[in-house]
Amino acid sequence: MTATPTPAAAAAEADEPEFLRLDEFTCFTLYAAQRAMTSAYRPLLDHLGLTYPQYLVVVALYESGPCSVKGLGAKLHLDYGTLTPLLKRLETSGLVTRRRRTDDERQVDVALTEEGRALRRSADTVAPALAADIGLTDEESAQLKTLLRKLTRNLTAPQADKP
Repeated sequence: MTATPTPAAAAAEADEPEFLRLDEFTCFTLYAAQRAMTSAYRPLLDHLGLTYPQYLVVVALYESGPCSVKGLGAKLHLDYGTLTPLLKRLETSGLVTRRRRTDDERQVDVALTEEGRALRRSADTVAPALAADIGLTDEESAQLKTLLRKLTRNLTAPQADKP
């Protein structure tokens, strides 16, 4: 037997704001899309012997060439504690080298090895292979990237730059 709410309890419940459903949260939509994207990449990267984060490191190094760990972390939006284990595994695999700078031993530079550069030909097929699965037109894809970059800038801008 269920109790009938008192008139006061019913009135209080009626005054409660309606809560957003999970799929109405932007953060959840981004999280679900990110997980789906990473899962879609997995079979394409397995044959290269790379995880998705390792793939991003390799692509960033293709793009920029040798750079500091700090610069690579900034480019990938990864902190040192997350990036270092990725780099260690890539170094163990023979795909990157890490070297302390002679002018400042606190700084570590990262570069692709010859094997890492050779992997580029195979890795260059990954994104185009996934494009069909994504199911967006070129225009929709460009719009999505523009909005996601804006979102990232807005959320990472210093507080003084925010309205």
